[in-house]
Amino acid sequence: MSATAQPWPPALAGTPAAAVIERAIEHRRLGHSLLLHGDDTGVLLAAAYAIADRLLRPAGSRSPSPNAPIGSHPDCFELRPAGKSRQIKAEPTRDLITRLQVSPSVAAVKVAILHEADRMNLAASNIFLKTLEEPPPNTTILLLTSHPYALLSTIRSRCLHFRFSCETQAGDFGGWKAWLADYHAWLARLLQGAPDKAAVADHVFSAYGLVARFSLILSTSTAAAWARQKESLPPGIEDEEEVAIQVGLANGIRMQLFGEIERATRTFAVPHLAAGSESVSRAFVAAVERLEHDVGLLRIYLNESAALEDFLLSSLRLWSRRS
Repeated sequence: MSATAQPWPPALAGTPAAAVIERAIEHRRLGHSLLLHGDDTGVLLAAAYAIADRLLRPAGSRSPSPNAPIGSHPDCFELRPAGKSRQIKAEPTRDLITRLQVSPSVAAVKVAILHEADRMNLAASNIFLKTLEEPPPNTTILLLTSHPYALLSTIRSRCLHFRFSCETQAGDFGGWKAWLADYHAWLARLLQGAPDKAAVADHVFSAYGLVARFSLILSTSTAAAWARQKESLPPGIEDEEEVAIQVGLANGIRMQLFGEIERATRTFAVPHLAAGSESVSRAFVAAVERLEHDVGLLRIYLNESAALEDFLLSSLRLWSRRS
């Protein structure tokens, strides 16, 4: 690896997955198609750029503009969802494949990065599948997604899978650790019951307070992440592509936070489950099912505030039930 190679994102530096990819690139044995998936789209993108940098600007090579963002490299091609529907459609997919059939301009290989690959519609997926079946020579294709099982099974089966778990990253968001602590405290109060109307009102108002704070944390965290992300975008990017990147980044952070809520619910329940509490067992299972249901609706029409509100109000009923 070159001393000036683009670093891996901190969450992945030194991990087994990064080491495996590094060795495969060094020995020129990296697969032609990699599926990179995880909850944090920012980490996925940084990982894809780190891989592309090592393939296109290997140690000892003379690359033009070695300090330029790897996305601006003439042999690095990117495809993102576009339009109001935020889909990857057939025509842009065909255009990408056509460019991949041409010999590299500068490097010895070509790299294609598909952002939010699960956003390919059926026509684009079928077109792209043929490319995976007969990949262009000297080409590495990186598919990025937070929802790998939304891809065609035939596409998944033709890729090497790397899951990048980033569970520690959400704690870096301003105010998030305090939010999780208050959520734990709220669940503890629910288990104590509601002896009067004042206690019920306190539970409800606390739930809405958590919703309001969640929205603020999400918006400020997304704005900060976007400010960092913009610095690595290649020059001349289209407005629609920029919007698609921003929306994808926001969706990734949103899903990461909801994943943290599920883990926090589990952490709260474990001591009670170990003590053999049947009521907590029922509440925990039902709460997780409700959270998964609400998160599933986020991809259709529900916004994050409505999803969290439904989950918390359902939790109020579930955790307060004593029999």
